[in-house]
Amino acid sequence: MKVAIVSEFYPRASDPVLGVWAHRQAIASRDAGADVRVLVLYRPIPPLAVAREGARAAARAARQSLAQPPRATLDGIQITYVPFLAPPRPGSYGSWGRWAAPSLALALRALRRGFSFDLVHAHNAVPAGEAVRRAGLNTPFVVSVHGGDVFHTAPGSAAGGEAVRAALGCASLVLANSAGIEHRCRVLGAPATRVVRLGTDLPADRAQPYREPSVVTTGHLIARKRHADVMRAIASISERHPTLRYLIIGDGPERERLRRLAHDLGIADRVELAGQLPHEEALRRTRRASVLAMPSTDEAFGVAYVEAMAGWLPAIAARDEPGPQEIVSAGGGLTLVPAGDVLAIAAAIDDLLADREAGERARATAEQAFSWKRCGAATVAAYEEALRAR
Repeated sequence: MKVAIVSEFYPRASDPVLGVWAHRQAIASRDAGADVRVLVLYRPIPPLAVAREGARAAARAARQSLAQPPRATLDGIQITYVPFLAPPRPGSYGSWGRWAAPSLALALRALRRGFSFDLVHAHNAVPAGEAVRRAGLNTPFVVSVHGGDVFHTAPGSAAGGEAVRAALGCASLVLANSAGIEHRCRVLGAPATRVVRLGTDLPADRAQPYREPSVVTTGHLIARKRHADVMRAIASISERHPTLRYLIIGDGPERERLRRLAHDLGIADRVELAGQLPHEEALRRTRRASVLAMPSTDEAFGVAYVEAMAGWLPAIAARDEPGPQEIVSAGGGLTLVPAGDVLAIAAAIDDLLADREAGERARATAEQAFSWKRCGAATVAAYEEALRAR
């Protein structure tokens, strides 16, 4: 079967880490038997947040956007980058599918002339799914929901709610990355759903651990990821673990706040803000740590957890979140704590540093339930189901 994948989040020249999970799923689908091409929606106008940093930052961002080649090949997959214009994201994101639809319609028709696709796979209802719906092609399409649609876009505005419901309602099949997200999709009107978990690579050997015990958080530096809670937990057990270090991989608006907090807590010399790293380097550095701690909220799945667990690294996540609950249902290696409970995070770190078998449990769960091979097979099976339902 031939599949056109449409995604806003996908690696690009200015950000090779963005949406790397969508690319890995495309590779897994290809390896499972699908012939895939990718169309990436991108808005070349710098975000307002960049513009507020000054003319120099805005000019740099504009140059990066303009430098994006219209086509690329990544790991053997052909990618077309489809620019579209839309108002600034705050307050208007729910309508971006409508703005992207004309450009996407042209790109899909151009693609079809040389690649007669049977199915379109949109990552997220907004903007990709809504843009596919509005493109007016008489082609089955599936929508993958990764969390943003149900946590933010649908409840965020009337336009967002309308767009998410329209895309989910018209899709031949909606793919949710966890059972909790599947339930939310049904509430929003998805008539047919299936859980398709994302995956991870499975390294053959353990990484060489750091000389000192280390906690790592790998993810965008935003408030909901709760890096500050982890930092406070580490400070609270400093007397018991005087050499314990905290590695933060990622970048974002919380960076300066976290730097100040480390100084205020008196542990600045044991905290490393590594910034955003290339995906393979981020994996390598993550897997050298002792524990991954990311007790974040609004966590639809959490690829960072299973990537760490695949490298024999036990992890800590927040309880009652769809993604962590999905992972825990598959096996051991992930400890759940109440969101925002610093003492519980500290106790979990204590326990995992002393548990010599936790890493083995984590690896077993990743291997049995979250390989990319398994994800690819599940994705292709979903494609087949959508085509049969036509």
